[in-house]
Amino acid sequence: MQIANVLCVVLLCIGAQMLVSRSWLNVGLIGASLVLVLVGRWLNRRGRVEASVMLVLCSLTAMVSASLWFSQGLYSAAVLGFPAILIVAGMVASLRLFVGLLISILAVVAFLTFAALTGLQRFEPLPLGIGRMINVSCILLTCAAAVWLLANDLRKTLLRLQREILRVKDSEANFTHLAQHDALTNLPNRLLIRDRMEQAIGHARRDGCQVALLFLDLDNFKTINDSLGHAAGDELLQEVARRLHEALRDIDTVSRQGGDEFLVVLADVDDLAAVSSLAGQVQQRLAQPFALKGMQIVTSSSIGISLFPGDGEDFDTLLKHADMAMYQAKAAGRNAYCFFDPRMNADNRERLALELDLRQALSRDEFELHYQPIVDLGSGRLLAAEALLRWRHPERGMLGPDRFIPVAEQSGLMVEIGEWVLHEACRQAMLWQAAGQPRFAVSVNLSAVQFRRGDVVKVVEGALNRFGLSPSCLDLELTESILLQDPQELARLKALGVKLSIDDFGTGYSSLAYLQRFQVDQLKIDQSFVRGLDGNPQNRAIVTAIVQMARSLGLHTTAEGIEDEPTRALLAELGCDQGQGYLFARPAPAAEFAAFARRERGFA
Repeated sequence: MQIANVLCVVLLCIGAQMLVSRSWLNVGLIGASLVLVLVGRWLNRRGRVEASVMLVLCSLTAMVSASLWFSQGLYSAAVLGFPAILIVAGMVASLRLFVGLLISILAVVAFLTFAALTGLQRFEPLPLGIGRMINVSCILLTCAAAVWLLANDLRKTLLRLQREILRVKDSEANFTHLAQHDALTNLPNRLLIRDRMEQAIGHARRDGCQVALLFLDLDNFKTINDSLGHAAGDELLQEVARRLHEALRDIDTVSRQGGDEFLVVLADVDDLAAVSSLAGQVQQRLAQPFALKGMQIVTSSSIGISLFPGDGEDFDTLLKHADMAMYQAKAAGRNAYCFFDPRMNADNRERLALELDLRQALSRDEFELHYQPIVDLGSGRLLAAEALLRWRHPERGMLGPDRFIPVAEQSGLMVEIGEWVLHEACRQAMLWQAAGQPRFAVSVNLSAVQFRRGDVVKVVEGALNRFGLSPSCLDLELTESILLQDPQELARLKALGVKLSIDDFGTGYSSLAYLQRFQVDQLKIDQSFVRGLDGNPQNRAIVTAIVQMARSLGLHTTAEGIEDEPTRALLAELGCDQGQGYLFARPAPAAEFAAFARRERGFA
C-alpha cells in the first residue's frame, strides 16, 4: 500500500489549512508536520510500517486537537480532519490502533464541548470567507486523496489476488491431472482407471450389460529395456500407449499401471465374442514392428480378462482375477489372451497355502530323502542311488516333488531346500560307507533357481567338506537349461571333481558344444522316450541316436522309467549303459534302500 503517499497528502493539506490562519502556533504545527512526514517515511523505508502508521496518525490526531483548541473549537473546519484520520486508520492501521484513535477523537470532542459549556475556553466562529473555503477544501482534498490512493491500491491488490487465484486454479488442475495420469504416457493411472471402472460398473448394473477388464503385460520387455536402454524402453511404452488408444473405442479407457503393465476397461460389452475381438485387435496392433534406435523391434503381449458381473462385483476383485488370467496366458506360451476361470482362483489359494506350509517345513524337519537305485543294464550291479525329495506334510501326508517343487522354485525357497537336500544326501552316503556298504555314487538334482540365486559351488564344496565325502561319489544332475545360464559356475563345479549328468535329455535344447566344453559325464534319457519303447519306432530311433551320440562323445547313458524286462533288454541291446525304474526298485527311505542293496545286489 502507498502509506507514505497517503500520510504526505494528509499532512500537507492540514498544514496548508493551518497556514491560512497565519498564526505562529499553526506555523509551528506545520514544522512539526514536516518532521513527522520525514520520520514516517524513514520508518516506512526500513520496513517498520506499523510503527510509521502509528506515529503519523497519533501525531495528526494530536495536531488537529491542538488546532481546534487554539482556534475555533468545533466551529473550525479542521474538525473535518478527524474523519480523514479515521478513514486512513481504517484502511492501513490495526484494529487496536483504529479503536484507540476513535476513542481519542471522541474524548477530544467531548472535552472541547465541556470547555465551551463551562467557559474554560471561548470558541467563536469566524465569518465565512476565502480562508474558510480553503480550509474546508483542504480537508475534503485530504479525504479524497487518501481514499483514492488507498482504493486504487486495493484495486491493484484485488487484481493481483484474482491473478493468483487463477494461477492456483491452473496449478490445482495440473496437480489433479498429474495425480490421475501417468507421467510417461499421459494415460490414466490406477486412481483414475478405478473411477472409470466404477462408473462403467454403475452403468452396466442399470443397463444389464457387462464390463470387461483387460490386464495387459508386454512380453520380453525387460530384454528390450536392458539391451537398448531405458530411453528406448520409455519410447516403446509411449508407442504402445498410442496404439492401445487408437485400437479402442471412445467409450473404453486404457491405463498404465507401471512398468510394462496396462489396464483396459471395455464398457458396455454384449458377449465374450466382442471382448475376444477387441483383445485380438489389440494384440494385432502391438504385434506390428516398432522403430526404435534405428531398429525394427517386434514384441507381443499377454492379456488376462475378467468380466463384470460374472468374475467380480468391484474393481479390486476384477483386477486380481484379470491379473491371474494374464499369468495363465503367459504360462500358455505368451502372445495370447485368457479369460478368468474360477478354478484359477482355487489353484492360487492352494498354491499360497502350500507356500506358507513350505516355509515352515524345513524348521519342522518335515522333508526326507528317498533313494532309487541306478543299475548296470547288463550285469544288474548297483552303481548309484538317486536322492529324491519327499515332504511328509502333517495334514496332506506324503507329497511327491511334483506337488511342491514348482511352488518352491517360484517362491525362492528352492535355494534353502536344495542346500538341505545336498547336505542330507552327502551325510547319508557317508553313513552307508561307514556301515560297510561298497562305495557308490549318490545322485542329487540341482534346480535352475539354485544357479540363479545361490552360490552352488560354495554349497557343494561345503557339503563335501562337512561330511568328508569324496567328490567322485557325488553326481549332480542338471537340466539342459542350466548349461546356458552360467558357464563359469559349471566349470568351477567340474573342477571340484564331482560328476555332472544332464537330466531328462532330449526334452530341451542342449548344445553339443556345451556337452564337450563342460565335460559332462553322462546323459539321462527322459522316461517319455523309454516307456513303450518296444512298440514305438520313433522313440526307439531317438534313444538309438542319443546312445550313439553319447558313445561318440565318451559319455555314459542312463535310461529313466524302466518298468518291464523287455524294455530293459532292448535298452541293453541298443547300448544304453545304466537304467533306473520300478523294474529294479521304487524310491525308498534310506534304511529300506540299504536293505535292498544288501539283499538284491549281494552286498553283505
